[in-house]
Amino acid sequence: MRRVAEDIRHRLSAVLARTDFRDPDLIGVHLTVAEVRMSPDLKHATIFVSRLGNIPTDPLLPALKRVSPFLRSAIGQGMRTKFVPDLHFQPDQALDEATRINRLLHTPEVVRDLAPRSDADDK
Repeated sequence: MRRVAEDIRHRLSAVLARTDFRDPDLIGVHLTVAEVRMSPDLKHATIFVSRLGNIPTDPLLPALKRVSPFLRSAIGQGMRTKFVPDLHFQPDQALDEATRINRLLHTPEVVRDLAPRSDADDK
């Protein structure tokens, strides 16, 4: 599953880098494929996409769904699988989650708890 997912991620990244879509919502949009997760039967691929500059990806999901037949045919050329999986797009939330955790780690309460204690504090 990982090998197929990575193959799809690389192929899809190359197709999305060209940004030559006929869909007006995707013209000139630069997307990054953060991760691809495959179903156990390899018939479905969930693709996590993000945009540079922390721009929301949610408005682009309907457009990606519209162009998924084109994307399937583009990534299917040269794949060594029996069939090309259906593509399902989701926004990548990893950066938002990392930012939230970083903010939490820098709150005064957490900084105080993480500060090294000296021997004088124990007496």
